[in-house]
Amino acid sequence: MGEEGFFERLKKGLSKTHAGFVTQLDRLISGKKGIDEALLEELEEILITADLGTNTTYRLINDLHQGVGRNELVDPQRLKEFLRESILAILKTAQSPLDINSSGTEPFVIMVVGVNGVGKTTTIGKLASRYRSKGKKILFAASDTFRAAAAEQLEAWAKRIGVNMVKQSRGSDPSAVAFDAIQAAKARYFDIVFIDTAGRLHTKENLMEELKKMKRIVGRQCPGAPHEILLILDATTGQNAISQTRFFNEALGITGIALTKLDGTAKGGIIIGITESFHIPIRYIGIGEKMDDLREFNAEEFVAALL
Repeated sequence: MGEEGFFERLKKGLSKTHAGFVTQLDRLISGKKGIDEALLEELEEILITADLGTNTTYRLINDLHQGVGRNELVDPQRLKEFLRESILAILKTAQSPLDINSSGTEPFVIMVVGVNGVGKTTTIGKLASRYRSKGKKILFAASDTFRAAAAEQLEAWAKRIGVNMVKQSRGSDPSAVAFDAIQAAKARYFDIVFIDTAGRLHTKENLMEELKKMKRIVGRQCPGAPHEILLILDATTGQNAISQTRFFNEALGITGIALTKLDGTAKGGIIIGITESFHIPIRYIGIGEKMDDLREFNAEEFVAALL
């Protein structure tokens, strides 16, 4: 699929977000002669309901107040252009493609985390397929030993794209699976190791302690690893994605985010709120089920499709 084809799919995928945000914005400024406090209050409500989040909304409204105060922003029709420029400036800070060559001679280890149902295994499969097509030697570690079907789903992807996988029986120590995978990767010169992890254990505390343990063990086996801790988020969850990011980031130090299911949501503005709140690179966005519907995040492309 060409870049133009992807852009059209992105526009279509963001159509619900566009309708909820831009349509309301157009309605707000239609026929208005000036920018007053009442208009800004209505705009604040639109930004909040578009899932930009309170931090981002406060920043944008504050910038608008300053622009109005300096008489730089008088015409309501300029509001959309102002918001476009401001949102693009925020999102550009999150545009940072993943560099898998930064680990030197060791395998590049990607630890994939997130709650159940966000698309962790599918994202691993799509990313592995991309790197496989570039000639990279890839190994999967089935470290979600808690959920019955997790290893089977990962194994299906491994067979589909032709990569190796390390697994143990259900209920095994997830860190032991990761340990074995790193050992195998070093011995057999794999380029990339994807570690699939649980999204749920008996309690949130159990889950985080298990993931912290895995991170420590991986780091002991391969200095600097995991080189990427990639958090998968489901855009349809809106503000819940903010709390998930905070939860995982505080425990593990997230280095990158993949935002999936943008094609099925009116809450696509959450990407702006996440960026403003956490300043973590948005590595990938997903707009569908096809293999090439997961793409590296491009801020200008996203804003053009949204607005």
